[in-house]
Amino acid sequence: MYVWGRLAWMAATSKRRGPFRFGDESRLSFRCLPHDIDRNMHLNNARYMMLADVGRIDIFLRSGFWALCARNGWGPMMGGLQSAYVREIKLWKRFEIVSTIETWTDRQMIGRHRFLLEDGRTAAMILTTAGVYDRRGKRFVPVQEVVDALSPGLAPRALTPAEQAFIDSHAGVRDLAKGEG
Repeated sequence: MYVWGRLAWMAATSKRRGPFRFGDESRLSFRCLPHDIDRNMHLNNARYMMLADVGRIDIFLRSGFWALCARNGWGPMMGGLQSAYVREIKLWKRFEIVSTIETWTDRQMIGRHRFLLEDGRTAAMILTTAGVYDRRGKRFVPVQEVVDALSPGLAPRALTPAEQAFIDSHAGVRDLAKGEG
């Protein structure tokens, strides 16, 4: 079951959180509910990915990216993700998802989703890579073109060693998947 109720709540309250600018954080608060858990009585691994979607869509709505895509016939496309779980989020516990756009390369945006416990400690982190596909032009849009349309004059920061390792690992897994075609 997808997180439709949480997605609707986020969309309905997005204006009150104000516009999102590159460098900002999307912060969404939730509680771990019975339909979120696995047999260990904590947030299951698939739910982390779905809730990261909610954080990402919050950024899309508040930055104007969603409207930009609609005008231009573009669509965001997830490339992949890497997740690390370091502390459990137990049933009924509150937690926060902090989503950011960290940086970008020519064709990929690097996103980060941190799942924070009530005491501020990180429970999990997900790194994502995504691109923007131009359905009309049948091409991937250079990310700088997207950034310039939303926040002219911004330049990406250099990838951290961890982000570069993620990009390299993702490329290797992608090549492996294509080879099994």
